[in-house]
Formats: sequence, structure tokens, C-alpha cells
Amino acid sequence: MKAEKKTRTSFIEKIGKKIPDPVIIFIGLYVVVMLLTLVLGGKTFETMGADGGTVVNEIKNMFTSENIRWIFDNALLKNWLGYGGGVLGTILIIMLGVGIAEESGLLTALIKKVGLKVSDKYLPFVLVFLGIMSSIASDAGYIILIPLAGLLYAGLKKNPLIGMAAAFAGVSAGFSANLIPATSIDVIIGKNAQLFAESQGVPFVNAAGQALNAPTMHYFFVVASTFVLSIVGAFVTIKFIKPKLEKQDYVVPEDIDLSDFTVKPEENKGLKWAGLGLLVAGAIVAMLGFGPLATYINEEGAKVTPFLDNIILMITFMFFVPGVFFGIKVGMFKSAQDIIKAMAKQMGNMGYVLVLTFFSYNFLALLSNSNLGTYITFLGAKGLQSMGLDNSPVLLIIGFILVTALINLFVGGLTSKWMLLGPIFVPMLFQVHSGMTPDVVAAAFRVADSSTNIITPLMSYAGVVLVFMKKYKPEYTIGDMIALMLPYSIAFLIVWSTLLIGFFTFGIPLGF
Repeated sequence: MKAEKKTRTSFIEKIGKKIPDPVIIFIGLYVVVMLLTLVLGGKTFETMGADGGTVVNEIKNMFTSENIRWIFDNALLKNWLGYGGGVLGTILIIMLGVGIAEESGLLTALIKKVGLKVSDKYLPFVLVFLGIMSSIASDAGYIILIPLAGLLYAGLKKNPLIGMAAAFAGVSAGFSANLIPATSIDVIIGKNAQLFAESQGVPFVNAAGQALNAPTMHYFFVVASTFVLSIVGAFVTIKFIKPKLEKQDYVVPEDIDLSDFTVKPEENKGLKWAGLGLLVAGAIVAMLGFGPLATYINEEGAKVTPFLDNIILMITFMFFVPGVFFGIKVGMFKSAQDIIKAMAKQMGNMGYVLVLTFFSYNFLALLSNSNLGTYITFLGAKGLQSMGLDNSPVLLIIGFILVTALINLFVGGLTSKWMLLGPIFVPMLFQVHSGMTPDVVAAAFRVADSSTNIITPLMSYAGVVLVFMKKYKPEYTIGDMIALMLPYSIAFLIVWSTLLIGFFTFGIPLGF
């Protein structure tokens, strides 16, 4: 059995190592699209327009003088920094607020505070829940919660891997769920879904025809997902993981000290200050929401929602102020310069995103401007319709989830995968069935991308989690870890997909 697990894991690792970095993939795709426009330039085809009429499209040859000038004139500003109305800036802004909360130590202190106060009975549920909520921080869930979960179970004289598995399931497989609106994940998925849709004339509305607000278009769904997945994760832990691991031996190293994960007195004081900061920030946001940013009807009779339009700034502020209050109280921030350094450090962590988006956004702009993207969508939609799937939206959802879940085993990174799959599937699935609106397709992506994170050795933190587990079971391998996490992955994929299909079938809005 172990040999089989090792063979499967090695196969995934071998395939993954042969796949180049997403930046290289986008550069290669850019070249391929350019060459295809040279071959297909001038070809016309008909698609349905937003008004239901027929639109004649023509593929542009991007090697003409006019189109070469377009590439150089737009590569820096319009196609990168200004793409989609500045979506890159939106992503960076939300990370400033979260970065302050993380760099100050606030998020870490919160995880420790809650984790250490939970009774044994509710520990599996709370560990999965905290893992899901920790996705707002870049690595606090992996670096703090998972080893803390091991220590908590070791203190209860139970196999530490039980707690670590539950925490890992929440942190990684529940990555796309949360109770906090407009997180960085919401922005990346929502804003780019809007770009993918509008670039090919797909209306950015939900099934009821209401305009979508990109950062919050999944909020109701991810809130429901947070509680459902916490329950499912706890159930899997209690019914499958715990009985299995209780029969296995483990060791508790002498150098492991629970005091490393206790909440220090200054952190307790800092948390009180952070609570005060949250009240201050909340009061200011409320005054803005009911004052100058309140919803109103303009001269044309249309509803204008300044508060929702600026929700990213509001959420950033709600992270920023408590983070600053906490950092000042615990001595992390001794001057304004320290706060600036913390923000600069967070921006430094976003360096790869800048590189990736330069090439991916320029590729997407090329795909859109040349009309080749519309042509690919046209061909794909025709193929799916010929299979009779235009009358089976649920099968389209399931099919897209399974395809994405499989790809996730070999290609890491939410952003890069969404940039690869979104531009094709968001408009294509809408062309096949009008119920497959951008928010539905994007939600299906979230489900699939998260659920299989814990069973791929290519996930960026897989090695880190394995090191934590090997402290209690030195002979543990990556194959053992994947086998341990497989029940969570299957359960999350099935239940989460069912939840999405339930929202879709009963016409429940995914967000606001």
C-alpha cells in the first residue's frame, strides 16, 4: 500500500516539475497567440451579442503596423497598471491593511488566543474554523495554527497529527471560504472575473440580472461555506482521522515547549487595544456609510452605491487601524517609520504578483484585442452545445469543478490558475447556458481550487506541514500525509460542490 502511495505521489511530482513557472507559460502563450493571429487574421465568425442580436467578429492580425503600435503603446499603462480599471492597484491596497494586521502580530495572537481556550469536545470544529479564517493572512495558519494544533493534542495525550490534520484541512482546503468580506482572494477572483466577462461582452450580472459587485459577489456563499466546511471537517476528523491515528504510535520531542505558543501578557493587552481600534474604525466606517458614502438615486434615476464601490478601502481600514493599535501596544510599532516598514514589507511579498500580472494581463489584453479569445470561446461553446450540455447547467458546474480540481494537483497558485482558466471558461460557459453567470463560474473555481490543495505535494506549504508532522512521527512521508488528508479533500469537494449547486438550483444569491 505504501509503495502505491509513493508511486502516485512521485507521478504527480514528476508531472509538476515538468510544468514551467506560470510567468513562462504566459510568455509562451503570448507568442502562440501572436502566431495564431498571423495564420487566422481576417477570419470572421458570428456570435450572439448582449442584446440578443448577431455580432460579426473578425480575428485581427497582430503583426500589422497598427497592431504592433497598439502592443507597445499599451503594454505598460493600459494593459498592466490600468488593466480592468486598475485591478492590480485594488489587489495591492487590500494587502496593505492585512499586512499591517499580520506584521504587528495581531492575527497570530488571535489564533493563539482562540485555539488555547477551546475545550476538547469542540477542538476539531474550532481548528478547522480557525484554519479557514486564517486565509486572510499569508502564512499564519500554516506557521502558527498547524503546529499549535499538534501541541494542543499532545497536551491532551492524543496523537498530535489528529489536530494538525484538522487545522491543515481548514487552512488549505478551506482556503477560499471566510466570514470577512472583500479579502484579497475575493478581489483577485472577483475583479478578474469581471475583466474576463466584459472583455468578451458577457454582462457582469447574476442570474437575476442584478449588477455584481466584484469583491463581494460571493459573500453569502463563502459565509455559508465557512460553517458547512467547519462541520464537515470536524466530522471527518472525529469519524475517520481520529480512529485511524489513535491506533498509531507517535513521539513528543523533549524540545517542544507549549510556552512558545501561549499568549503573552503584552499580547493580551494588545488584543484589548486592537478591540478598541476596531470600534474606532467601525464607527468611522459607519459614519461614512450612512453619510457621504450612503446609497442615493442620481439624476438619471439610477441607484448609486458609493459605499459598496469603495468596500475595498473600508475593509483595508478595518484591518489597518486594529493592527496599528495592537502593534503600538506590544511595542512592535515604536514610530510611524515602523508602520511604513511593515507596509513596505508586505508590498515586497507581492513582488511575484507584479511580475505575473505584467505578463498575464498583457496576454489577456492581446487575447481580447485580437478577438482570438472570442473565437476560442465560440469554438468551445459550440463543442459543449453539440454534447447537449446547453440544457444541463449543473453538469457544466460539476465538469468545470472536476477539471479545475485535477489541474490543481499539477499547477500551484490560485492567481495563475485563474488567469489561465478564467478568460476561457467565464465567457464560454455563459455562451453555453445563460445561467452560468460570471459569479457562478468563479464560485465553482473557488470550490475546486481549494479542495485539492491538501493532496498535492506541489502545494507551496506541503513541505513545511510535513516537517511539522515529522516531529511527532519521524518516518512520515509526503505520501503518508496525502493519504491522511484525502478524506478531507473528497468530503470538501463533494459537500462544497453540493452547496454551490444548491445555491444555483434554488436561485439563492451568492453575494451582494
